[in-house]
Amino acid sequence: MLLRKGGIQEQGGRFAVAYKQVLLYPTFEHQQPDLLKPEYVNQVQVVDSGWHPEKIKISSFAEITHILPVSDESILNKLFVYHIWNEKFVSDRLKWKPQQPLYILLLRTYKLSRSCDFFYRREYGSCRSWIELVRPINITNSVPVFTDDRYQSLSTEICQIFTE
Repeated sequence: MLLRKGGIQEQGGRFAVAYKQVLLYPTFEHQQPDLLKPEYVNQVQVVDSGWHPEKIKISSFAEITHILPVSDESILNKLFVYHIWNEKFVSDRLKWKPQQPLYILLLRTYKLSRSCDFFYRREYGSCRSWIELVRPINITNSVPVFTDDRYQSLSTEICQIFTE
């Protein structure tokens, strides 16, 4: 699950899903341990603003299976068990640009059969949801993180929250 409201660089200032299949690009710019649930805090590498590694490694991709706009904080509260963010972060994201919904993206995630390393480029930086890589990455023979049944069960549970 991703929670997106859009980055500063979003075209038209609004979030939009540009692709149904996306590579999961590691980000560093806004990693703030104080916005995570306690059990995830130690998994964050805090870096100075503007820092990035010289080489980037991509080892997974995802199919965006559901795009669920939400403006109701009570729905977000029910989704709390499905993501890594703490209550403050979720509340702040909902309140930022309050006229726009927060988008919940459900991702069917896959591990690439072979990770891909490439050099960082300036156009990969800044606050944006989508970037275009210079060269394609092969997703053939990728392995799903969850079984079909497990993913279907989780996505059904989450979607039911929106209809309660």
